[in-house]
Amino acid sequence: MEALRRSASAHLVVDDVSAPIADDDAMHHLMRVLRLRDGAAITVTDGRGAWRPCVLAGAGLDPVGEVEQCARGREVAVYAALPKGDRGDWMVQKLVEVGVAEIVLVDAERSVVRWDAARRERGLARCERIVRSAVEQSRRVYVPVVRGPVSADEVLSSIPVAEPGGRALRGDDTAVVIGPEGGWSQSELDLMTDRVDLGDGVLRVETAAVVAATLMLAAGGPR
Repeated sequence: MEALRRSASAHLVVDDVSAPIADDDAMHHLMRVLRLRDGAAITVTDGRGAWRPCVLAGAGLDPVGEVEQCARGREVAVYAALPKGDRGDWMVQKLVEVGVAEIVLVDAERSVVRWDAARRERGLARCERIVRSAVEQSRRVYVPVVRGPVSADEVLSSIPVAEPGGRALRGDDTAVVIGPEGGWSQSELDLMTDRVDLGDGVLRVETAAVVAATLMLAAGGPR
């Protein structure tokens, strides 16, 4: 059945797969951007593991198969300081594509990007839109959680941190913290109890986040 999702003309996140409804923006994308016609194969998901094949029918979706439920695979979380510019968007998008379950934004002492209350609301809303789009593009059936920013002090002592000279990632690692572009302060370094090494290169925040996620997912075996 995975082949059906991969071969469909489009994949949409909807509220209810038992009675799928595509909103106006989704229908505009299907009909005006993708230029799909009646009968085009579409798959829909509720973002909680359920999905269903449909076809485009007029101004809506017509289910043509039963609801399928996919078991959740390995659940991996990436805690990362938000890089500046559109690199943050890229990071969120790629983390969704590789299959993480949770993305937690971290506020460190040397973070380049900081959100006040208003920016936090707008920023998280933007992240959620990026997540939804990436789920649809990558044909996934679980929508990852995005939250934060949380203070680095809350996570550095309990979650492995990506730092040179640390240990290799293990099969039981399911979360990692990626630091800011400006590096960690001494007080933050003192809080760390477990460090993991991502290799010899100096990686950007967004690159390190995707590398760490991929290594953790691979270390856990087939999903």
